Amino acid sequence: MTDWLVAHFNLIRGLHIISVIAWMAGMLYLPRLYVYHSKATAGSELDETFKVMELKLLRIIINPAMILTVTFGLLLIMADSRIRGWDFLTTPWMLTKLAGILFLVSWHGFLAGARKRFATNSNTRPETFWRMTNELPFLAAVVIVLSVTTKFLDH
Repeated sequence: MTDWLVAHFNLIRGLHIISVIAWMAGMLYLPRLYVYHSKATAGSELDETFKVMELKLLRIIINPAMILTVTFGLLLIMADSRIRGWDFLTTPWMLTKLAGILFLVSWHGFLAGARKRFATNSNTRPETFWRMTNELPFLAAVVIVLSVTTKFLDH
């Protein structure tokens, strides 16, 4: 299996990048929906429209994209371990990337929980909260991408 992964490393990396793009798009869009949803009157037509949009975005795009991102990422780790051994998992750039991924997965869970609160009309976070936190996934992506592409200039 690992020989197949090594042979198809670039394909897996490409699919990983595509999955990350889809995941990030959803992670950036969902809080933006929350900004506008937090201003909608509970039970209104606009409120119900946002509920449907948020649910579909999470279930059809964000959740599958996260699963694919993590799956392809694990396959890349397996291939990389075959190429350079397991030690790369303890390098500063990889630990930074893993911390960023942990944040993104946690933020994903937070956003999913917020969707449930919006669905039950029990959201307590104001529009300003969602505006201020909207770019957190992008900032995490910047840290992750730069840690991977520069490897902190440690090579």
